[in-house]
Amino acid sequence: MHFDFALGRLSWNRGPVDTDEVLDLIKDVAAEVITPRFRSLSAGEVMEKKPGDLVTVADRESEAILTKAISAAYPEAFVLGEESSSADPEVLPRYLAADHAFTVDPVDGTKNFVHGSPDYAVMVSENRGGETVRSWIWQPEHELAWVAERGSGVFRNGERVRREPVADDGRPRGVTSMWPLRGHSYGDLPPLSGSWVCCGVDYPKLIEGAADYILYGRNSPWDHAPGSLMVQEAGGVVGHPDGTAYGPRSTVPGIIVAADRDTFSVVRRQAQAAFTR
Repeated sequence: MHFDFALGRLSWNRGPVDTDEVLDLIKDVAAEVITPRFRSLSAGEVMEKKPGDLVTVADRESEAILTKAISAAYPEAFVLGEESSSADPEVLPRYLAADHAFTVDPVDGTKNFVHGSPDYAVMVSENRGGETVRSWIWQPEHELAWVAERGSGVFRNGERVRREPVADDGRPRGVTSMWPLRGHSYGDLPPLSGSWVCCGVDYPKLIEGAADYILYGRNSPWDHAPGSLMVQEAGGVVGHPDGTAYGPRSTVPGIIVAADRDTFSVVRRQAQAAFTR
């Protein structure tokens, strides 16, 4: 693997790429085009895709480099980037139809990044036959690398991590990215707190025990495919309000991420109203 950013060239041999090599790629790209701009963005480097939906030069450059490298290694795979999907509505259907695909979220938590919060991440997932088989989350400012392979567990900075189930007598603590739901309680569940507004931080925080479940309204594969595999490999459950399991091709609205099966069932039963507001 070789990168020459100064000359704008990148080369990566075709064929299967080791999971650690993909992580190295993500770290290198972040170090070159993302972290130098953290708290240093000029006004001209921040744009709106639509009102309130920010994108930066770091998002666009990171996605372009990651997409080029992954496509060079796996020319038969379809690479879905958040920014390419935003620019072209025909991209998402092509991803959904692909047997082998990758998702790229070049800067997850762009608003956090723009406002100087360290809670942002770079996320990539590999999906085969409608299942996520590998995923990567790199949090540059926290220097935390999360990596998962289906059937092999999830690792934080090289150490395998498991999520402990919620205690039988506990009341699951929930967070949500949906602003109108913050402060609301459902059934006998405690009031919902705000999430970290970044899936690349939310999912790892749940695995670490900072929350027991998360409610999401939107279902974008670049947001949820990476973390969902990690939560599942840690012993958690990711599904929809109708009870179906989440998958990287899923188009069902609403997502419940839970520390364990019992918590998923409790939240699904008591918080249905959260998805019908």
